[in-house]
Amino acid sequence: MGDRLAYLSTSKEMLGKAGIIIQSSSIYDTEPWGFVHNNSFLNQVISFRTNLDPFVLLEITQKIELSLGRTREGTGYTARTIDIDILFYNDMIIDTPELCIPHPAIPDRRFVLVPLHEIAPDLKHPVLKKTIKQLLKDCNDTLTVLKHL
Repeated sequence: MGDRLAYLSTSKEMLGKAGIIIQSSSIYDTEPWGFVHNNSFLNQVISFRTNLDPFVLLEITQKIELSLGRTREGTGYTARTIDIDILFYNDMIIDTPELCIPHPAIPDRRFVLVPLHEIAPDLKHPVLKKTIKQLLKDCNDTLTVLKHL
């Protein structure tokens, strides 16, 4: 919702204060996943280094979302100004009510796998023991994911 490119740019800048950005994928236009919406979404994957604990990083991502107008109402998927997920954190495996790393829906979402494949095709999923390249090949999601022009 809103100025999607500005939200991506600002959130990336704010995340950069929590660590050092190593690599960024292209920005992708994607169909909404899990619900129907008239507009496409913009998605990007960023790799960065941080010394922060994953739970502290989660707090920071949620503060960034809040500062950019993200609201969390009800359950289920909905349009929003920004949504920041921690996909991986080194080879850590965390499974708590607050945080799951690696993100459990990675294998099911082309809007995550396509940009992730762009910057880290040989990254191995620590639970599934498959590379991003293999996960993308095996993914059953058929929603459109195109580079943003």
